[in-house]
Amino acid sequence: MKLTHESIERNVGLLMVLIVLVISVGGLLEIVPQFFQKSTTTPVEGLKPYDAVRLSGRDIYLREGCYNCHSQMIRPFRAETERYGHYSVAGEFVYDHPFQWGSKRTGPDLHRVGGRYSDEWHRAHLNNPRDVVPESNMPAYAFLAKTPVDASTIAAKMSALRSVGVPYTDAEIGEAGKLLEGKTELDVLIAYLQGLGIELKGAK
Repeated sequence: MKLTHESIERNVGLLMVLIVLVISVGGLLEIVPQFFQKSTTTPVEGLKPYDAVRLSGRDIYLREGCYNCHSQMIRPFRAETERYGHYSVAGEFVYDHPFQWGSKRTGPDLHRVGGRYSDEWHRAHLNNPRDVVPESNMPAYAFLAKTPVDASTIAAKMSALRSVGVPYTDAEIGEAGKLLEGKTELDVLIAYLQGLGIELKGAK
């Protein structure tokens, strides 16, 4: 059978196979080279893995769906860099599994929020956002202050992350549970937010 545009469109099975083939090849050509580019696989200067406290805070951030309204990627446009700081680069996310780039911005981008506000501001904002931003439609997270953080799985999480390239030491994994003693979910979430981009500000 001679393959023509018309014959392909009439044969639904063949059309589906060709669509899958084209998407697969195109996807591989887009994705595979990224694994071999130094800029996407090498940590930027000053980048450190999350400690046990911030890693636990990141888990709360993911669990509560904060990424649905807040991106963590500053695009290389003047309007964004003037508001948020230096645009994001791939080397900043080498230790993030998964990264939190996102595109939805019901709220502001959080990539470089670390150190911009005090712990007290974050605490008030998370307990009742309207106390500090009257027009906010963000839900309140007051219950986090009453919930002790679960330290039982942190060592296993850090070990799993080490297996995919995050450079945790045995000592860091061993003392992880101790760092979380007496902390609430609100404490670790604030620590995570306060750490976003702060280590890299001097290098930008």
